[in-house]
Amino acid sequence: SNNSDGETFISADDLRINLWNLEISNQSFNILDVKPANMEDLTEVITSAEFHPTHCNMLAYSSSKGTIRLIDLRQSALCDNHSQLFEEHEAPGSRSFFTEIIASISDIKFGKDGRHILSRDYMTLKLWDINMDSGPVAT
Repeated sequence: SNNSDGETFISADDLRINLWNLEISNQSFNILDVKPANMEDLTEVITSAEFHPTHCNMLAYSSSKGTIRLIDLRQSALCDNHSQLFEEHEAPGSRSFFTEIIASISDIKFGKDGRHILSRDYMTLKLWDINMDSGPVAT
């Protein structure tokens, strides 16, 4: 995902998000690493990441647990603590192995205005307002 600053971009795999400078092709800065010390303790992976279209210090990423995290890079260079969490709340005990698979977000995209995030999982599209983290505004 290219940054609106015109100088940097991010790349992501299952466990990490890296920040790159367009002028420095042989070095990146790790801004998020979800790899546990013991891989048997791995509970979720990164599924998508994108910079905010107008605020160069903000990015969002999604996970296999169906969550979206909005990060402000001005708060911390290493983003282990997210600034805002978006998830759809479920009734206690209703989560199973199959509902976790279905809830896994496969992709996210910011709207052009940067106020909304569109997420896609296996069954639905959801529209999120970044000012309302209580749940999606449309499904």
